[in-house]
Amino acid sequence: MVNEQESVPRPDADAYDFAAIQEKWLPVWEERELFRAGREGDTRPRKYVLDMFPYPSGDLHMGHAEAFGFGDISARYWRHQGFDVLHPIGWDSFGLPAENAAIKRGADPREWTYANIAQQKRSFRQYAPSFDWSRELHTSDPEYYKWNQWLFLKLYEQGIAYRKAGQVNWCPNDQTVLANEQVVDGRCERCGAVVTKKALTQWYFRVTDYADRLLDDLNQLEGTWPSKVVSMQRNWIGRSSGADVEFEIEGRDERVTVFTTRPDTLYGATFMVVAVDSPLAAELAGGASAEVQRNFEGYLESVRAESDIDRLATDRPKTGVFLERYAVNPLNGERLPIWASDYVLADYGHGAIMAVPAHDQRDLDFARAFELPVRVVVDTNAPVTGVIPVIPTDADGNAIEPDDLPPLDPASTGVALTGEGRLINSGPLDGLSKSNAIRRAIEILDERGTGRAAKNFRLRDWLISRQRFWGTPIPIIHCADCGEVPVPESELPVRLPDAAGLDLKPKGTSPLGAAEAWVNVACPKCGGAAKRDSDTMDTFVDSSWYYLRYLNANDDTRAFDPAEAEKWAPVDQYVGGVEHAILHLLYSRFITKVLFDLGYLRFTEPFTSLLNQGMVLMDGSKMSKSKGNLVEFASELAAHGTDALRVTLAFAGPPEDDIDWADVSPVGSAKFLARAWRVAHDVTSAPEVDWSTGDRALRRASHRLLADAPGLAESYKFNVIVARLMELVNLTRKAIDQGPGPADAAVREAAEVTAMILDLFAPFTAEDMWQRLGYEPSVALVPWRKADPALLVEDQVTAIVQVDGKVRDRLEVSPKVSADELERLARDSVAVTRAIGEREIVNVIVRAPKLVNIATRG
Repeated sequence: MVNEQESVPRPDADAYDFAAIQEKWLPVWEERELFRAGREGDTRPRKYVLDMFPYPSGDLHMGHAEAFGFGDISARYWRHQGFDVLHPIGWDSFGLPAENAAIKRGADPREWTYANIAQQKRSFRQYAPSFDWSRELHTSDPEYYKWNQWLFLKLYEQGIAYRKAGQVNWCPNDQTVLANEQVVDGRCERCGAVVTKKALTQWYFRVTDYADRLLDDLNQLEGTWPSKVVSMQRNWIGRSSGADVEFEIEGRDERVTVFTTRPDTLYGATFMVVAVDSPLAAELAGGASAEVQRNFEGYLESVRAESDIDRLATDRPKTGVFLERYAVNPLNGERLPIWASDYVLADYGHGAIMAVPAHDQRDLDFARAFELPVRVVVDTNAPVTGVIPVIPTDADGNAIEPDDLPPLDPASTGVALTGEGRLINSGPLDGLSKSNAIRRAIEILDERGTGRAAKNFRLRDWLISRQRFWGTPIPIIHCADCGEVPVPESELPVRLPDAAGLDLKPKGTSPLGAAEAWVNVACPKCGGAAKRDSDTMDTFVDSSWYYLRYLNANDDTRAFDPAEAEKWAPVDQYVGGVEHAILHLLYSRFITKVLFDLGYLRFTEPFTSLLNQGMVLMDGSKMSKSKGNLVEFASELAAHGTDALRVTLAFAGPPEDDIDWADVSPVGSAKFLARAWRVAHDVTSAPEVDWSTGDRALRRASHRLLADAPGLAESYKFNVIVARLMELVNLTRKAIDQGPGPADAAVREAAEVTAMILDLFAPFTAEDMWQRLGYEPSVALVPWRKADPALLVEDQVTAIVQVDGKVRDRLEVSPKVSADELERLARDSVAVTRAIGEREIVNVIVRAPKLVNIATRG
């Protein structure tokens, strides 16, 4: 709309002053709430753009600048495309860093957390992402974590939330349990301490019930999620097919189930191994001699200090304890000695394996260490394909005589036979190939009632208990008579007590247990004395569903409105770091599927499209104070301005690539912005001018960018758009300075196109340009200009003429020029004739309308 009565003062200064421009426009945008989504009566189609919300550990940093810059480009782009865009912001404000920082400073984690949120909010305000601030949330607010507790109770009702005893990952530094996903290379992903195992009773979510769906539904995300992330999720879920085989244990009524991917090798099993830290091992050892029991206890104590990574290492000596017990092979009735060892994990399959040493390297290493039998049941020298025998050959294609084939003797060679082959020494399976033998072995087990086809997953149930203060209290009350009693929904939230007077230092049990007035309550069922559960929830519960809370952030009557979810969700564009590829994304997908099953949602995947940004480095290394290479977000913002920072990050390369701050130039970005701003300042034509009367070449450049930018934006090629904007600004500057002049209609059109597209990257500069061009705020709400198809048709193209590979001339020709005509024009060129001289033309290659290549000799 043309600015007839300027409601915003227009400065007289002719110089580009980013600080003054920022100070001018920030209050205007905030007062008008330009980016508030879902206004009553808004009939535009909807688009949900979401950034992974920040953790408030200090001020924003360069990684935030990059990630939230890319998210804002997407949000602004879709507004220009005519969408009502929901682009909310909040803080992932519970968790260990706040609690540890508070302990170090002797402060309340609330004070530390909310002070950091206030600082980050001030920085966000300067950085100008187009957030809908009316939906701001903090996961540490009771108004938020009330709904974490509601979600827990819904999962508890369905049996998805449950409590059990077992060996869990334990961080000795943070003194809390960790989910499998929070252990990276055997260390705590938060503090880096070596993780050990500890026997505890903890709360879990049954993620494994959803393993098949979590895996299969990744097919929906192919092409819209980075392939790396899809692969990481597939590998983490880790589905494998095989059989559950039931082994009888002498002296034990209940059978032991073993999962194996190779039931075809059952005749090669010569012993059984159970995880030393499994309940089964403890039970079996309890029935052994006093000496075995002592050996077992000593061995178990030494293993507890080992990480899973260490235990699974292939290059370490195999250790174990014979439990003086025997299992019975369900196919051949053979007695198999049972050993406890650390190379089997309690949470793999059922915590026990059948050991086939001839065909598994770890089993072979164990068998050789303890002189156990090794029986070959797969002849890896036997042909396995076709109906005609396959004759083995060497690298030169010469037939290999039988005596020259590798020996089938792993016990002597120390190398397990893991290749394909045909079954031997296996009774009814003899002569079968691997796939046929697996199928037949499962049939036999099924017929005998001792096994069945089965699947196993690397994925384990999500352990959500944490022995820390700063998190969502688990809404369960423990009563001596009634057992586990859910807190009634009407009593939610179960609020955290005041931290004052509590010792928050990690000590292996939750500090909440010492808050007697808080923990001691009456049982909701019987009214007797009872205690609250003193653990808090893993903070990944908070972030597993937060995208839904934004839909009703200020509604205290429900977690979210399914009708609003129907309007807005799933998230159309999600932006964040690849470090969350497993933890956060997997848990969000799981909770979404649970809520779908409960009837609250009508979709099963939370994030339709995912963009992972790279890291911002300095001199090739990750920024850190200790390395002395830290580039501070606040100082860069003060030195160069918001827009220069945003343009620099967008222009540096594809979003998924790392950016080395030493290789980029915010100073250069600021110069480009000043140049663009000056173009708008110099335009002298009126907003009502007829653009069609303007310079055609400049108009074509503007319209080509209008036509190309949407495809570039939707494929995240933000750097290409910035480069094209720079070209357009240069062309416009040239038109102003060298003709046709600042009054030309095409100059105004180019300036307006520049302002509109520049809003994606540099909103302050774009807004000021828009006002200088005679319009009211905000350029952020201007519909995308449509390119004129007539201006996209090239009147002429440049044809390159090469002689012997060197460019000798450039010809302006019609895009419809024929090959013969183009060759004639090339031969007639004075420059080409001079370059050929007296040499003979031996070949001419014509690629009309772009290239002529003339080859000569002589």
